[in-house]
Amino acid sequence: MKTLALDHRFVQLRYEDFGNGPVVLFVHAFPFDKAMWKPQLAPVAEAGFRAIAPDLPEFGESTPGSEVFAIERGADVVADFLEALDIERSVVVGLSMGGYVALALARRHPQRLRALVLADTKAAPDDASARANRDRLIADVKGGGAAAVVEALFPKLFCESTRKHNLAAIEEARAIVMRQRPAAIIAGLYALRDRPDAAPRLPSIAVPTLVMVGEHDAVTPPLTAARIAGSVPDAELVHIPSAGHLSNLENPEAFNAALLAFLKKLR
Repeated sequence: MKTLALDHRFVQLRYEDFGNGPVVLFVHAFPFDKAMWKPQLAPVAEAGFRAIAPDLPEFGESTPGSEVFAIERGADVVADFLEALDIERSVVVGLSMGGYVALALARRHPQRLRALVLADTKAAPDDASARANRDRLIADVKGGGAAAVVEALFPKLFCESTRKHNLAAIEEARAIVMRQRPAAIIAGLYALRDRPDAAPRLPSIAVPTLVMVGEHDAVTPPLTAARIAGSVPDAELVHIPSAGHLSNLENPEAFNAALLAFLKKLR
């Protein structure tokens, strides 16, 4: 594990860095950290790529910094992170909130993208009902900490097959969430609630794009993924079988196969 200081942002980012070759940067979901990408990092590195997974500000072992966390700020930090590592362009893989950050990176720093992988995410902003749910969860986390977000979100995150046959993935996900600071979870909820609408800019994405979605994703369903893929020029769409919203953890074999097939076409 490594640490990189972005002094101008008063933030220190902790990150994993495996392998050599073209860079693949993984951006984690809410309310997780870089550890959620453990099933992907070694296989991607073994396939001849450099796999990097940072903790976004506030999350995991990264510091909050001097600015309030927001999706747009997350994209700016990722761009600065790549610049500090002398990485001109990267394949950026984002799942859920990580997808929101990846789409913001495409809007604000398109020169940093070699390709884009959007997994179990959406382009539309929260509607009034979703915003109200975020506010209720913020209040619950203030009173109950990380356990409150586990109780609220976990019934929706995993498909029935995972709940029956892959309890290890659920327990690993729970362990990651439970080590997040309540302040980070609350900051993330505000960022999700207030994120901008990314849909109008989807047709302007000009890099190869893969859209992946768990076939049983109840949070950002396959139809949502199809709409993204239909709006991004020449995007590919892949359904991950036996997976819900955390498709990379629920069915890492299928997720990795689709990801590596896409990456190898970029060589």
